[in-house]
Amino acid sequence: MSSAMPIPAVWQPTLLLTASNVFMPFAWYAHLRNLNDRPWWIAALASWGIALFEYLLQVPANRIGHHELSLAQLKIMQEAITLTVFVPFVVFYMQEPLKLDYLWAGLCILGAVYFIFRSP
Repeated sequence: MSSAMPIPAVWQPTLLLTASNVFMPFAWYAHLRNLNDRPWWIAALASWGIALFEYLLQVPANRIGHHELSLAQLKIMQEAITLTVFVPFVVFYMQEPLKLDYLWAGLCILGAVYFIFRSP
């Protein structure tokens, strides 16, 4: 008999979208650092290969999430997760400086999360 508790329905898409978003910035932007000297079509093929893993997580996340959440809630959650994952990607992987504007953008997204989730 397992004592493990199932993951609550709202957390399942959250976790899947977070994992999906780890692949997304690599698919969209890593070629700017790693394949800058290659033809664009090689970067596109590499990006599509990475994006496949993103979509293998993102599509089930949205299908699972849509049982409990509205489409608007899923989209705003996706944007909040995207920014949360994107900022460390930009700073640590792309080695760009951390900007105060990231905080302001994050607060705007947090406001969007509040408004989209505040009423049932």
